[in-house]
Amino acid sequence: VQLQASGGGLVQAGGSLRLSCAASGRTFSNSAMGWFRQAPGKEREFVAASRYSTYYAESVKGRFAIARDNAKNMMYLQMNSLKPEDTAVYYCAAQQEGATRIYSESSYAYWGQGTQVTVSS
Repeated sequence: VQLQASGGGLVQAGGSLRLSCAASGRTFSNSAMGWFRQAPGKEREFVAASRYSTYYAESVKGRFAIARDNAKNMMYLQMNSLKPEDTAVYYCAAQQEGATRIYSESSYAYWGQGTQVTVSS
């Protein structure tokens, strides 16, 4: 099983980026998939997830949108109105079927390699 995150880059504050996560090796249509991020010197934190509903960290609500295309085994994170504090390495992750605790990184079994997002002020 592989998750491949892409789409990161350097953007000015107020700009937008769209991250993609390509899954291979199995389908995750009945599992939660999500995005986490880790800023320098900080712990990895939950950003957004999707299973039968969508879930967001308070810090990104109204700015970020998660989407999935289960037919293509893809997940996306549309990030708008980016702020310098959004700068981090963004990871996509997936749970095994039946897992719960959607906000907890320990409940995600599969992880992508991360993509850097840098927001300049």
